Amino acid sequence: MKSNFDILYEKYRKMTEEIISGLYPKDYLPTGLPPVLDESMAYSLFSGGKRLRPILVLSTYYSLGGDGKEIEYLACAAEMIHTYSLIHDDLPCMDDDELRRGKPTNHIVFGYPMAVLAGDGLLNLAYETMLEGMFVAKDKDKYLSAAYTLAKAAGMRGMVGGQAADISWEGSEPDKEKLSIIHRNKTGALIRASILAGCLCICDDKETVDSLFRYGEYIGEMFQITDDILDVTSDAETLGKNVMKDAEMNKMTYPYVYGLENSKKRVEELAKSAEEAVCGIKNNEFFISLIEYLKNRTK
Repeated sequence: MKSNFDILYEKYRKMTEEIISGLYPKDYLPTGLPPVLDESMAYSLFSGGKRLRPILVLSTYYSLGGDGKEIEYLACAAEMIHTYSLIHDDLPCMDDDELRRGKPTNHIVFGYPMAVLAGDGLLNLAYETMLEGMFVAKDKDKYLSAAYTLAKAAGMRGMVGGQAADISWEGSEPDKEKLSIIHRNKTGALIRASILAGCLCICDDKETVDSLFRYGEYIGEMFQITDDILDVTSDAETLGKNVMKDAEMNKMTYPYVYGLENSKKRVEELAKSAEEAVCGIKNNEFFISLIEYLKNRTK
């Protein structure tokens, strides 16, 4: 029997796949240019994955009563940003991974230079897609606020900044403050922004925005801790990516700083805080079910 989360997740996952397929340009490259860039971009974008970030955009928007087409552009952009980050994260100059989502990483298939360009292409396409959404947005001010939130989370004040900190502090002694800075930005920023984008596109009630901001903070940290735990306790076949990479590269992870058991306890604490953050939101069914999923996820 499917859980409540499985039913809701499948609903939004199907919606996400249809949106990405519909909005990814079929004639992206001008005539005459080699098709390999488009092939490289599409290879990673359509390789599956959890689609968590666009699902968060959509589920938040619809939970708050949204009914416009503009949200599709933001959801698609969120996944394009995430996928670009994975392509670059897997490069030899970064984490040097050969497996992602159960398939060879982009640079293994298309080569280092083309993988760099594919990541660049997806990031720029994300901004094109968000700008395109302005033409169908019902409330352009709200839409712009939502798009700005996603854009900021992707850059130096979010994901890129967190990645820079991660690289800079490889091999450092365990440090709780550095750990928080890395993952609040590298992982947490885009997760949090995906929730806020879905919210800001339809709602500007301060109490609701604040509640969802805190919720995003908590589940972003939950996601990263469980990711760190699985890197230690799981296997490549289950995760679809290589394990024990963090330890090999002396990364600042939760098990490294807190230990495995304390990391698991931290997940429980965050789950409780996340539930409290959204207890006052009327249609919070997906938010609550996501907490349970993150607590128990195996991949």
